Amino acid sequence: MMKIKWRKFNRAIHRDLGYFFFAMSVIYGISGVAINHIKDWNPNYDISSEQVDFGKPVNRNITKAEVIEFLKNYGEEENYKKHYFPNQELFKIFLDGGSVLINIYTGQGEIEKIQRRPILHQVNYLHYNPKKWWTWFSDAYAVALVVLAVTGLFILKGKNGITQRGAWLTIAGILVPIAFLILYY
Repeated sequence: MMKIKWRKFNRAIHRDLGYFFFAMSVIYGISGVAINHIKDWNPNYDISSEQVDFGKPVNRNITKAEVIEFLKNYGEEENYKKHYFPNQELFKIFLDGGSVLINIYTGQGEIEKIQRRPILHQVNYLHYNPKKWWTWFSDAYAVALVVLAVTGLFILKGKNGITQRGAWLTIAGILVPIAFLILYY
């Protein structure tokens, strides 16, 4: 009877899953950090604003030509889409990638521009599981993470393996989420 070389099999599974899911680990790692700090910043979009001054009160009969002439002062004339008065006090100009909001009495306002953050927008899109097939692939990745975690315990033997140093580090890693749950849940 042939003896199964489980350590060799364990290393092969760990290695191959690690290679196959390398990109997923990077995607979920980057987007996970970005999403963890969503209260501090917008990980998908870079939003900028600039103060503007129309120079005088805004006439309700303002023409498209006058709006475009105003936008030239801010380099936004090519981005004009349309304009309207959302209420009695405000004048709004829609731009490609943003908008301008002006107080009609003071002429003071703000241009707000929005741009997708390169790379972060795409990895966050994938993190939110946009399609059913991607959800299945993400589920396979989640299962693979469990397999990677378990097989990783048995990669090394000896003083750095699971029976010595590795055991203490594993226990410490288990205690951190338990402590968090005890303190905050």
